[in-house]
Amino acid sequence: MTTPLTNPYRKPTAMGRVLLALHASGAVRLAPASLAGVGVIFMLHRVREPDDTDFAPNRLLEITPGFLEETIGLVRELGYACLSLDEAVTRLIEGDLSERFAVFTLDDGYRDNLTDALPVFERHNVPFTVYLTTGLPDGTAEIWWVALERIIASSVAIRVMLPDGEIAMFTRDGIEKHAAWNKIYWALRALPEDVLRAEVRRLAAEQGLDMQALTRELAMSWDEVRVLAGHPLASIEAHTAEHFAQAGLPDMRARADIEQGMTRIETELGYRPRHFSYPYGDPSSAGDADFARAEALGFRSATTTRKGLVRPEHACRPCRLPRLSLNGEYQDRRMLEALLSGLPFALARPIRSLGID
Repeated sequence: MTTPLTNPYRKPTAMGRVLLALHASGAVRLAPASLAGVGVIFMLHRVREPDDTDFAPNRLLEITPGFLEETIGLVRELGYACLSLDEAVTRLIEGDLSERFAVFTLDDGYRDNLTDALPVFERHNVPFTVYLTTGLPDGTAEIWWVALERIIASSVAIRVMLPDGEIAMFTRDGIEKHAAWNKIYWALRALPEDVLRAEVRRLAAEQGLDMQALTRELAMSWDEVRVLAGHPLASIEAHTAEHFAQAGLPDMRARADIEQGMTRIETELGYRPRHFSYPYGDPSSAGDADFARAEALGFRSATTTRKGLVRPEHACRPCRLPRLSLNGEYQDRRMLEALLSGLPFALARPIRSLGID
């Protein structure tokens, strides 16, 4: 039996403790098989070794290559077939559900998808999909969440200007920096995204942070995207041009953001994407109108960040597929086994604020 991989980032969160308790109690092994659905679509962002720093709130978007390797091993032990996204969608729609499938997807287009994730997928011959925000290799999209982290990390105080007032907080140590992040990040996320990004740009200018240089540092170039697209295990699919939350945009602008991203992929890679992922993807960022838009644009599937496993009824709504996040909070085999059982989702589904699908 494989030893559970210790979370390299922090002690388990409250949710992590619940998952560990479910596993230790034996409830996971007793859960009805139907709760596990017909497959899982994993959501990843970055794959890399962690930095040696205490303040890194975006680590929840990161897993280590070792945990990716362990995840692949676990799903195969549990009898899942590791399929490409396109093949899994075909099986789902056609009702070919004789074996559970596991699909690996990575959002945005970070360089470590090529340098750190690809070697793991190669070793295990596992297909994967990168949902590409084309503004990243174009140099027009901003990785504002990392910019905000670096601004707070390098400051001793921060003053954020919001439409209804300001937030002023000290950021002198790790405790203060985490408190500032939790307050400021969610206050910004509640704003129209144009306003959000303008304020992060203002803060970055005050701190001397070059946001275009940050994008070049973290994201793949088009040459690197082409290397990945040419690999037999990899597929590049759509994630808009500028990574704006679809639900926060007027219909015409939301459609234009998708179509611009599709056109850039077609121009650079020679084919039109067939699958889509909603930026942010939570219920406040992607809703029924956005699902209908993706379907109208002809996508075979579209994935959200709504939490859950793929069930047979998703065959009738392939443009609102849930995913299971692999992130820095849950890098423990026992937690992953609990999630794959479907029991945590069944227990939490009545709580609408959790975004369980």
